[in-house]
Amino acid sequence: MAVAAGVPASELELSDEDAAVLLDLARIAAHDSGERTNAPLLCYLVGRAQGNASLDDLADSVRSSS
Repeated sequence: MAVAAGVPASELELSDEDAAVLLDLARIAAHDSGERTNAPLLCYLVGRAQGNASLDDLADSVRSSS
């Protein structure tokens, strides 16, 4: 996937902490909406939005809107 994206593979590695945050966001998306299919969609959108924002800031935004 890194080659296709044109980024070093190290940029696509998740720390244990980042994985936990993403799993928590997936839980929120699935449970708050009642639709499990929203979990991967939310995680995808967070990844797309991450650009200059930290994962923690984006996660806080999701948590405060749920």
